Amino acid sequence: MNNALVIGQYVPGNSIIHKLDPRTKISIIFIYVFIVFFANNVWSYGILTAFALASLISSKVPIKFILKGLTPVWFLIIFTFILHMIVTKEGKPVLEIFTLTIYTGGLIQGFAISMRFFLLILVTSLFTLTTTPIEITDAIEDMLRPLKKVKFPVHELALMMSISLRFIPTLLQETEKISKAQASRGVDFKTGPVKERIKAVVPLLVPLFVSAFKRAEELAMAMEARGYQGGEGRTKLRELKIAKRDVFIYILFLCIIIGLFITRN
Repeated sequence: MNNALVIGQYVPGNSIIHKLDPRTKISIIFIYVFIVFFANNVWSYGILTAFALASLISSKVPIKFILKGLTPVWFLIIFTFILHMIVTKEGKPVLEIFTLTIYTGGLIQGFAISMRFFLLILVTSLFTLTTTPIEITDAIEDMLRPLKKVKFPVHELALMMSISLRFIPTLLQETEKISKAQASRGVDFKTGPVKERIKAVVPLLVPLFVSAFKRAEELAMAMEARGYQGGEGRTKLRELKIAKRDVFIYILFLCIIIGLFITRN
């Protein structure tokens, strides 16, 4: 199960995507998530897909690893496509199955929404796969630095987000261990009525929550033992700097944005 989700996992590497400043990656992903909803034809989706695939190839992260990590998402993507294909009644009818008629508008809208979903998951997954939790914390803290003037706990917020991402794979691994232990004791999670299957989840959730609170307490005690007192007066081993490759990526991404708005019209 811990290999069935790529969010929160980091794959060490020496690619150009790994070397980019984390602030560059966060800002580009934020803009990408925004502009993906402006795509409205084959050319605009092609540009966004080309950018995502180029980023994937440049990261040198094994494609099989990413596809395997996206396995839980495939169901939602396919379900979204089928739902829009059935519900949308626009355009010309292309297929009739008993009383169900499928229209061209349903196919187009289903493909568009599913493609957006896939691109968003792929790009955001690449971010966590190529960025360490420490880099994410430093980047978020630096980007939210102006909020410190209004006494907003920027460092603590960035730290919590980083720890949350880091513990996703750990919690999934813990869930797998507990589910196997409960299955060896005769608990059946996959068969039987829905009510019984819901009851079977309780022996899984209780020890999972206990383990999560125990890990949180151990982490808090370890931080206190090392003298952690927040972000005031703390120095960093690596200072974030915008390099030439970051400027090049910004220019390239700007060209992609311009190309997107030209082709969508």
